[in-house]
Amino acid sequence: MVERDTDRYRSLTRRALMLGGIQAGLISTLVGRMYYLQVLQSDRYTMLAEENRINMRLLTPSRGQILDRFGVPLAVNQQNFRVVIVSEQARKIDRMLNLISEIVPLTDTDYRRITREIQRKRAFVPVTVKENLTWEQVTMIEVNAPDLPGVSIDVGELRNYPYEAATAHLLGYVGVVSESELNGDPVLTLPGFRIGKAGVEKFHDASLRGVAGTSQLEVNSVGRVIRELSRDEGQPGRDITMTIDIGLQQYTQDRLNAEKSAAAVVMDVHTGGIYSMASHPSYDANLFTTGINAETWEELLSDPTTPLSNKAVAGQYAPGSTFKMMVALAALDSGIVGPRHSVFCPGHMDLGDHRFHCWKKGGHGTVDFVGALKHSCDTFFYDLAKRIGIDRIHDMAKRFGLGQRLQLDLPGERPGLIPSRDWKQANLGKSWTQGESLIAAIGQGYVLATPLQLAVMQSRLVNGGFAVKPHLTRQIERGAGEQTAWPAIGISKAHLDITLAGQNAVMNQGDGTAFKMRITEPGFEMGGKTGTSQVRRITMAERSTGVLKNDQLPWRQRDHALFVGYAPINAPRYACAVIVEHGGGGSAVAAPIARDLLLEVQRRDSARGSAQVSRAEPVVEPAAAIAVNRGAARKVGG
Repeated sequence: MVERDTDRYRSLTRRALMLGGIQAGLISTLVGRMYYLQVLQSDRYTMLAEENRINMRLLTPSRGQILDRFGVPLAVNQQNFRVVIVSEQARKIDRMLNLISEIVPLTDTDYRRITREIQRKRAFVPVTVKENLTWEQVTMIEVNAPDLPGVSIDVGELRNYPYEAATAHLLGYVGVVSESELNGDPVLTLPGFRIGKAGVEKFHDASLRGVAGTSQLEVNSVGRVIRELSRDEGQPGRDITMTIDIGLQQYTQDRLNAEKSAAAVVMDVHTGGIYSMASHPSYDANLFTTGINAETWEELLSDPTTPLSNKAVAGQYAPGSTFKMMVALAALDSGIVGPRHSVFCPGHMDLGDHRFHCWKKGGHGTVDFVGALKHSCDTFFYDLAKRIGIDRIHDMAKRFGLGQRLQLDLPGERPGLIPSRDWKQANLGKSWTQGESLIAAIGQGYVLATPLQLAVMQSRLVNGGFAVKPHLTRQIERGAGEQTAWPAIGISKAHLDITLAGQNAVMNQGDGTAFKMRITEPGFEMGGKTGTSQVRRITMAERSTGVLKNDQLPWRQRDHALFVGYAPINAPRYACAVIVEHGGGGSAVAAPIARDLLLEVQRRDSARGSAQVSRAEPVVEPAAAIAVNRGAARKVGG
């Protein structure tokens, strides 16, 4: 019995020791683990705890403003309230969106966009649900915040263009970042963040965008913000000052509104600064800022007058008789003909079995360089082209900025075309013919130019032959101003003077093609050259029965009206180029527009210089006065 009790005691003791050993091991493990976590890993877990308590957020930088040459804001930022959602916090996205829609109406398009953005963005990145909320909608969202996990109000900025259509083609617009534009920069994923999509907004996007700031927020266990611990505002975007005079820009846009489709450029012949560049019809860039609807977008795309296109830099047109100065200079520079060269114009020139007609059926008689420019005699320039060939014309036109991109600080510039023998062989696989040289001599055939190129050509003609280049950016913040020194083209002053004398005669001699459109205000007189370019071929049958007038043709078959001019006549400072698509005669339609623009820019310059008038508000001539200035006119050639 005693032995049995002893065995039982020993067994219990062994079991107790084993249990005690296990307990001691467990306690030792627990103590070791606690020591590891609380001592050895103290710094790491302190950091993790802080990260759970502190939420780091990027702050959208304020986009830089765009100003006109006198500091008038052209693109500004307005306060914008938007509701955003974080998918990992919201969990049931559909339910949250339905609750939000009871406060802020959401369309089917909104639902699709939100779903698409949630799928392509990381779960912790906020997605914009709706922008431009009213104050009542903001307060309703905030009041219902406990029932809307993951939903919050974000205060940002919305781009606004106060001059709407007048600056749309210049400034462009901003838009939300597309998936293809994501480059790893976290600021691009911020809700509502926008980048430049067109115009100056796109060209200077890097400068305008700025650098994102950061905000340290203390949050509780459910993610609600308790307080802001620190804030770094980052760097706002840099302001861009343009060469544009917004008063003249508005005037130019209003002046073009009388036409169906047109473009105009006014620039400083010495600096290359563009004072106004307008394309009509235009559009309101604010539509893209707030989100353009499908119907409006489709209307803009289908409009035959292409309102989304900046015709001043992207429109390529046969320059017509405005090109004749290039042919004249090419001939004089070649030495093949002298300054006193003259030609008898019977109203046509025969080349082989083909007859090339002058615009004046009875001809101009004997004309020299100045007379040929004054009357816009086609036959005179046929003769020059026959003598010198297309390649000399090509080389001279290139020196004056035609047939090439001018590296304007604006996207979308097109190069135009100045043909040559090599060009035709390389692109069409055919040899150049002499008849094509005659057609090119009057700015038709393959020759194409943009209104900007024509303005640059005119600037180089009247500034003494210096290769001025156009630009829209006057300075970035307080950077360097405009360039004033340019390399010489290498053209004889005597030859340039002949073209200026011809342009003077066009405007200021009684038998000039644009005499009725001259500036009569003393000290503001102008010179210029008319141009009318055909968009259809006139058959011999039509010539025999009488050429149809423009108003007898469908709009698409009417001639383009062009004009290049400069002012003042004695000390040129401003150059202007105008194109009116299918407008008819250059002297009747384009010249009055150029006259009004050159007169306006000189008046504004004179007013600023003498009276120091305020530049805060643009001075725009009323539409009624514009109509009176335009006046009635008839085509007299060119």
